[in-house]
Amino acid sequence: MTDTQMTDTQLLATVQQLGSRSLAWLHDGYRKGYGRLEDNTIIDLAEPNDVYKPLCEVALAASLVMRDGITGPRDTELARELLETAWAQLRDGELLYERQLRHVTVIDPLETYGHFARAGFRHPALEELLDSLGRLRSVHAVEIPANRRLALANARRIAGLEHRPDWDALTGATWLGALPEPWTIAWLIAYHVTHTVFHVTDWGARPECLPEPMRDYLRDWLPVWLDIWLEIEQWDLAGELLIVDSCIGRPVTGRIGWEALAAVQQPDGLIPCEGSAPDYDDPEDAFRDHGHTAVVGVVAATVALSRALGGTPVTG
Repeated sequence: MTDTQMTDTQLLATVQQLGSRSLAWLHDGYRKGYGRLEDNTIIDLAEPNDVYKPLCEVALAASLVMRDGITGPRDTELARELLETAWAQLRDGELLYERQLRHVTVIDPLETYGHFARAGFRHPALEELLDSLGRLRSVHAVEIPANRRLALANARRIAGLEHRPDWDALTGATWLGALPEPWTIAWLIAYHVTHTVFHVTDWGARPECLPEPMRDYLRDWLPVWLDIWLEIEQWDLAGELLIVDSCIGRPVTGRIGWEALAAVQQPDGLIPCEGSAPDYDDPEDAFRDHGHTAVVGVVAATVALSRALGGTPVTG
């Protein structure tokens, strides 16, 4: 997508509508009580991917809407309400604190806390604990994928915590850092690529932090990869690739991805994860199955609009 294309009024309107509808759909779901943690939720989460992880992802999307302030007062209000709902679900951060205190090597409390800290929701005791744990060799020796290490590094950067790592070393350890043969990419690797870019650039706020060889590589191959996953109707991954396109400086993929996502988005805001969304007897099932793609829609639109209309402010 060239600069001229991205400033096209019709395209900007398409992007804004896609993001606003996705945000409203998420807000409506949580207003109705979908995707909420049970009152008796304990720190030893039996199924973290069931409710806890989606709740944290919604907090991410909402925090970026508030950070960039580009989509208008109504969306900002919905984002604030979503963050307040998620923070309350986590007992004002106490659940994150207790989980980190009990399980010192788990990484999700830090990743999650970064989203809230970005928007001004702070928990001093958790920050003190995270700062202390950051000095443990054990914490840094935990074997996790390279892109997740970048997620932790970015969360520390956002929250202003000490013990910041060697960004060049972490970035170079990823699949993308190796500039591998592009035809070897696969579905899961593609998600790893997207998250490498998200965390290094702090979701588009710092495009210059992605090494130039990696940016050049992505400019060459993003259009190809996007065409592949659009063709097989993997809308969730296609949306993530559009986020990457907005995180690397000048977008290169054109308008086809945005138009494809807008075409499959339903009037209520739902974007199917893949293919066409089936009919649901229970709307909460639809919310559970397609909530991540709505998050992707919000983030993709927010970052794209921010980059097109003046750039994302860097804080911290």
